[in-house]
This record gives sequence, C-alpha cells and structure tokens, in this order.
Amino acid sequence: MKPSNQSIQQIERFFKKVADKFPEDTDSMPMTDIHVRLTQDSGDLMAFDDDDNEITRCVVDEWIDNKDEDFYKGAAAVLRKQLTKMKSVVEHMGIMKPYSFVLENDDKENVAELYVVDDDTVIIGGDLMDGLDKDLDTFFDNLMKEN
Repeated sequence: MKPSNQSIQQIERFFKKVADKFPEDTDSMPMTDIHVRLTQDSGDLMAFDDDDNEITRCVVDEWIDNKDEDFYKGAAAVLRKQLTKMKSVVEHMGIMKPYSFVLENDDKENVAELYVVDDDTVIIGGDLMDGLDKDLDTFFDNLMKEN
C-alpha cells in the first residue's frame, strides 16, 4: 500500500494531535497506551486511551471502502513508518513509560503493535516475539545433534 501525499499529511496531523493531548512538560503523566482504531469501510482513523476515551480522529480518504485482503497489514506499515518519522514527537509524550501504539480493527481487536516506547528501548514494528518458536526449535535441534 503506497499512500498519497495527502494521506501521509492526514496521518501526520493525526499523530501530532495525539501528542498535543499529552504534552511532555505536564506534572500528571497518565499510564496508558494509545489504541489506534482503523475502520476499513469508512477510512476512520481514531485514537483512544486505555479507558476508551477518544483522543482524536480523522478520515483517510484513500482508505474508504478499501477491500484489500491485507488492508490492516498495509495500513500498519504506513502508520509505523509515520511514527518512525515522528520519533522525536512520539518518544517525548507526557505518558508514563513504557507505552505503545497499538493498531486495532473496528471490533477493537488488536491487529498489530505499531510502536513501543520505553526508557532505553524503542521497538518498532511487528510482533515482539515474531519467529521465536522457529528460533527455539532450531536451537533445540542443534543442541540435540551435539549430544
């Protein structure tokens, strides 16, 4: 999925509005994640806190009625790329660390981890343990061959 310049600008404004709701220099830092909810039919892109309070929303026109089977996978890549570009904004939000940006579908089901921010660690993209089972199986097989 290759987004248009207009879509990129809409997504950038969306994340700036999220960051504006959590200024860095505030005394009360909430403990929350940012739940980014995306509706495939309407193109609605919404952000919520852990208590399901809406932070902001926008419509990505290009995503309205997108019937692509890999829609959420493609959208996750686009959102991840934008979050990475906005690293200085995203990592200095007034939220207790660690916090993450999580992509959800319109049924509030977790689709992808977009960005995780911790004091010393930033994780961008995919599942945190992606491929772990395969790595462990390979390690075990190699270990058994040695004995």
